[in-house]
Amino acid sequence: MSLNVCPPPCVPLSGLDDALARSGFALLGAADVRRWLHAEPAALAALHASWSGLPPDGFLKDGGRYRRRRHSCFVVDGAGVEQVPHRAHWQPLEYNALHGGMQRWFEPMEAAVLASPLWRTLLCTVGQTASVLHGARPWYVEAHPFRIDTTDGIGRPTPEGAHRDGVDLVAVFMLGRHGIKGGESRVFEANGPSGQRFTLSEPWSLLLLDDARVIHETTPIQPVEADQLGWRDTLVLTYRRDGFQGA
Repeated sequence: MSLNVCPPPCVPLSGLDDALARSGFALLGAADVRRWLHAEPAALAALHASWSGLPPDGFLKDGGRYRRRRHSCFVVDGAGVEQVPHRAHWQPLEYNALHGGMQRWFEPMEAAVLASPLWRTLLCTVGQTASVLHGARPWYVEAHPFRIDTTDGIGRPTPEGAHRDGVDLVAVFMLGRHGIKGGESRVFEANGPSGQRFTLSEPWSLLLLDDARVIHETTPIQPVEADQLGWRDTLVLTYRRDGFQGA
């Protein structure tokens, strides 16, 4: 398998849809994300502020304490956003060999975040890209705010390894890195020999993935200073047609 090492191969905002259709993934730099969302840096920083209050993930099968997260679900239909009653996060073993087949009940996202006009804009904007790629329809969206830290000396953003999520589109917003090394993103063709790897470091840069065509993973993180806690914050959104995944 060929694996090309390169900095994040960001595309201009005008080329986003073409790049996603051509390659199965696309990256946007932070400035283009701000233009895409019509958002000021202060509004994006305010949305990110709640990540410091994420509760621990109690479902890690490796016994780790390195992941904190919340989880909420929505239906996005054009400009309409409806939050659905709180539900478990579930994936089949086919897509998550480590945590698949489990009803994982995480704490919901905070009401103040969901009340932000920026949140609705964010969900709808990514939904528009999903509709360009796969056709306009209602999208069943799961939102995952993550903090991976170095409490255990090492943090694993994707403990399940290289995987697909069983959805139509995955959006990974890089929100921030603090005092860490590692955390390299890797994207591979699902049915081919090629891949790329790069490290997302710019706050509010974005990786979009056509989940049927690529698999992805992120390498573990370690602290730069052994006696200081490091962390990596992301927001992951998944868009799926026809309904949420369920047992």
